[in-house]
Amino acid sequence: MIKRFKFSMVLALLIMYLSLKNSNDFNKIQFLNIPHFDKFAHFCMYFGLMSTIILESWKASVQKISIFVMALFPLFYGILMEILQATLTTTRSASLFDVLFNTIGILISILLWLRIPFILKEKLRSK
Repeated sequence: MIKRFKFSMVLALLIMYLSLKNSNDFNKIQFLNIPHFDKFAHFCMYFGLMSTIILESWKASVQKISIFVMALFPLFYGILMEILQATLTTTRSASLFDVLFNTIGILISILLWLRIPFILKEKLRSK
């Protein structure tokens, strides 16, 4: 199972690193000073994590129900990262808006990946 989800695990560790890193280090990066850029980053990180989980599960012909069950991992992982930010760091705090954007990223990923097989079938039929 670890081999099957190795990219998801690497991505989850990267998210953990970025979530718990001193926020003052991010303030030094000029383009990150865009208002609410962090919400976009949360969306992208969890969209990427969920997409990676789905791709790594694709070979196993995962059912729609299974995708929603798999989505519980990044959802609870994101909540855990917010709790850890509030308890383990001095320059970070927990945010419900971060959890919201994590969740939106996860849901958009699921909707996109559930739609892809239909798009591929339509393209194959039209040829």
